[in-house]
Amino acid sequence: FRSQRMTAALMAPLILVHIALVLYATGNGLSAAEILGRTRGSLGWMLFYGVFVLLAAIHGAIGVRAVLGEWGKFESGTLDALMWVFGVLLLLLGLRAVYAVVLA
Repeated sequence: FRSQRMTAALMAPLILVHIALVLYATGNGLSAAEILGRTRGSLGWMLFYGVFVLLAAIHGAIGVRAVLGEWGKFESGTLDALMWVFGVLLLLLGLRAVYAVVLA
């Protein structure tokens, strides 16, 4: 599962930036409206969180496949199908959130 390790390595700095931003925003008492005011229409934030969502969807889907493979009695094709369904669902939900934060 080299792909899962690669997505984890790529997500690590994004996670650190995200946590730092949350701490900054909450520490400075920014309201949700103020935060959204700073993210609206920003190509940079859209790319940052879009890449984050893509990596998280891939990482999560591979992880779900591994867990189901260990715990269940699924055929390889079924595991692959479940992985794809879960990954696409995560991607769509994540991109919907990016849209809401940046474009809506």
